[in-house]
Amino acid sequence: MSFTVEKPGVMTIVQDLGRWGHQSRGVTVSGPMDQFSLRTGNVLLGNDQNDAALEITLFGLEIVLNVEQCVVLAGADLNMRINGAPAPAWTVHRVPRGSRIAMGGMSGDGCRSYLCFSGGVGVPLVMGSRSTYTKASLGGCEGRALKSGDVVPLNEPRPLWRRCAGFACPPELRPTRVPSEMISAMDGPQADAFTQAGMETFYGATFTVSNDIDRMGYRLDGPEIERCKSPDIVSDGIAHGAVQVPGHGRPIVMMSDRQTTGGYTKIAVVSTWSVARLAQRMPGGEVRFRRVTEDEAVSRLAEFERNLETLDDMRASYRSRAHWRFEGEVI
Repeated sequence: MSFTVEKPGVMTIVQDLGRWGHQSRGVTVSGPMDQFSLRTGNVLLGNDQNDAALEITLFGLEIVLNVEQCVVLAGADLNMRINGAPAPAWTVHRVPRGSRIAMGGMSGDGCRSYLCFSGGVGVPLVMGSRSTYTKASLGGCEGRALKSGDVVPLNEPRPLWRRCAGFACPPELRPTRVPSEMISAMDGPQADAFTQAGMETFYGATFTVSNDIDRMGYRLDGPEIERCKSPDIVSDGIAHGAVQVPGHGRPIVMMSDRQTTGGYTKIAVVSTWSVARLAQRMPGGEVRFRRVTEDEAVSRLAEFERNLETLDDMRASYRSRAHWRFEGEVI
């Protein structure tokens, strides 16, 4: 069970929910830039939420399936086509063996999406995860982005997988984005290294996503953030969403491939939900921060979890309908 890569696109890598439990040894977590889209896609298929998928950036991926499959594109709408016909995102498509799946490009609601397969991508586990960390050539498909000619294994689908065909995520349950959405953040562990004016700049100014971004960090251009202490500290742990401010006075938001420790002051920590929102923005996109409490950030995550449970119940009900019968199906 596999698919063959015809065109790899700008950057396509294998990701599950990350390589947890190894940061004390200097191994980064990695995982998806938008975990909420990946998890939603897996739920639509009846997969485990941690099953690996393809993280696709921008456009250009083309693959050919070497086995019948159900697939769903979750995240930014990249104008997917199956055998040349439009295939909407957030919908489960039953795809015959030999079919070609291609991504046409962004439609304006983000730049990253996740192509999920029934059973998930079956590359080998490395330290308990299939996630790709390209800087260390770790995990995924030989630790790198996909390239033309790769034959990528798929796991065996779970029973009744065909019955998910046609199921679509209702719009109100999709973790969608709006360009003007503010990025939620809480004061960081070195907030006292910045003046009151500096804190007001961070929470009040408009920044733009720079051209110098990757899965490790999002550098933001904008006004200099005033400080009252040195930008350097004794290195300590880097949380997902930590906002470092080096000596140049401009923020860097640490993303999925962040290093495990760092020696710059951290003015804030972006909420998990908002890190995924930021990851969908392109260079030149505007970013404004708003201060939230820990309770507010947790409440937003709890709302997503409730929505995901609702979606899972809807899929189970859809799959159990008597008219879904397929030749060769395991019941």
